[in-house]
Amino acid sequence: MHAVTTMEVFLIAMAIIFCVPFLIWRLGRTDYFAPLVVVQILTGIVLGPGILGAAFPGYYTFVFRPEVVQILNGLGAWAVMLFVLIAGIELDLSKAWVNRRESGITAGLALGVPLVFGALAAFGLLRFPGWIGASGADWQFVVGVGMACAVTALPILILLMEKLDILRQPIGQRILRYASLDDIAIWGVLALVLLDWERIGRQVGFLLAFAVACVVFRRLMRAIAERDRWYVMLIWLAVCAFGADWSGLHFMVGAFLAGVVIDADWFDQQDMDRLRHNVLLVMMPVFFLSTGLRTEWSVGGAAVFVAALVLLVASVAGKLAGVHLAGRLLKWAPGEASLIGWLLQTKALIMIIFANILLDKAIISSATFTALLLMAVMSTMLTIPMATPRLRALGMGK
Repeated sequence: MHAVTTMEVFLIAMAIIFCVPFLIWRLGRTDYFAPLVVVQILTGIVLGPGILGAAFPGYYTFVFRPEVVQILNGLGAWAVMLFVLIAGIELDLSKAWVNRRESGITAGLALGVPLVFGALAAFGLLRFPGWIGASGADWQFVVGVGMACAVTALPILILLMEKLDILRQPIGQRILRYASLDDIAIWGVLALVLLDWERIGRQVGFLLAFAVACVVFRRLMRAIAERDRWYVMLIWLAVCAFGADWSGLHFMVGAFLAGVVIDADWFDQQDMDRLRHNVLLVMMPVFFLSTGLRTEWSVGGAAVFVAALVLLVASVAGKLAGVHLAGRLLKWAPGEASLIGWLLQTKALIMIIFANILLDKAIISSATFTALLLMAVMSTMLTIPMATPRLRALGMGK
């Protein structure tokens, strides 16, 4: 009898990864409240060890055997590095600088208030066992969970604003400015949380080497043809990600730094948009599945859902409060603060990447990771239904 090979099981897993969420999304017509990326994340959770894996352990041990999971994790890691690289490239801080007072006040409050609310929720979780990771200090846990509540996923925000037909409108460009500044702050805080005093020499060495390499890299990129820049960009990504991981930061911090120093106008914008679309289409579903496989309900399913709801309230209330305060200070038109606050709720992807890093470094436990993952999905699912009527009230969008 023919023994099923690892490659055959891997291909079965890939068929499941692409087939199941697509059918749910297309046949269920979930796009209004759950875009395909959200369905893919939810499917990853359902396929993981906590739900289907617990109900059908035979299925789980057959399909997601260790060697298959290892391949999926490798593909998922490269996919998310590409995605974070593109997010770094697409950051445009020039417009934020021109409007620095408005952008600084709004971005600061939109990030700072939910960070405080989330940190307070994290303090509450610290009173119970099973939430902080094995290697996490209390301050790392509080700041990490607080920042997870404050995150806005810039790439998904762009997709949703395209869907609402406001990306190129003045309101859409304003929201992009706020989210771009917050994106920088998110990775800066993450680098602070990941500082390892035992490896501080390595981290300083990496940052110094990175600064010198940036000068050489930028000169090289200006000197070569665009078709060569795509290959050099990928080599640069791998080197920066390796350096950051070796120094104890994280390979995704390196991927973001690699993208930030790349000028978007070195590439055709349509080609870069296609690359982002293709990474989302072809590779990111593997990352969503490998993320779902990491979910756990070890402190009890009900407790994880309660924690997720507490974090959701902290995240949503904090973001809305911060943006409304900015609107009062800057004297925005009625209704604008509510619209902007709801659009900035989009968390999927960047927050999930953020939470993956905290889990990798054992700052949070698998239970906290699961609660954060559920919070990110619920927050993102609220965005379109809550933003659409407010857009109509302001006479914008579709």
